[in-house]
Amino acid sequence: MADDMTDVALSGLVPERATRIRDLIADVPDFPSPGILFKDITPLLADAEGLADVVEAFTRLALADGVDVVAGMEARGFLLGAPVAHALGLGFLPLRKAGKLPPPTHSVSYDLEYGSASIELRSGTLTPGARVLIIDDVLATGGTAAAAAQLVEKCGGVVAGLAFLLELEALHGRDKLKGHNVDTLLRVDTTSGE
Repeated sequence: MADDMTDVALSGLVPERATRIRDLIADVPDFPSPGILFKDITPLLADAEGLADVVEAFTRLALADGVDVVAGMEARGFLLGAPVAHALGLGFLPLRKAGKLPPPTHSVSYDLEYGSASIELRSGTLTPGARVLIIDDVLATGGTAAAAAQLVEKCGGVVAGLAFLLELEALHGRDKLKGHNVDTLLRVDTTSGE
């Protein structure tokens, strides 16, 4: 298998542990459509040591950013963000797809390749002025992440940073997040090995 991932923020781990995290992310060719090389984090989530290492790396980022609360985007952001919040002794805010939370909610809509979507946060769950770390699994085109940052700010929070397990560099999602601190644990060069 061609290694198209580079460590970014896994430097606090011994090299063998960082390599193990990369190895636990499976390549699935032609999913969800032909020509796409999907990065499946399911094996990483199922591995106790690998998941603990990822949580530790995200926790270091959060401590550096001075975070008051962790938010995760539905759905894999929940799986990564909630254990980070627990490790930090902080609360966790689920940023949900539209219609999944009881009212009242705040929402932000954003464009997708074919249509639009919305994410929501339950009103009253974010303390105004709180510094929020937003976590998700993948930074691709950046649309969902930009909407999440806008939602946090709309609710009175301060985006301390956005943190991702993987960044698909060729999609330039970071460009939509200018003005925000963006960290990724691994970057994927989608031009190599594909």
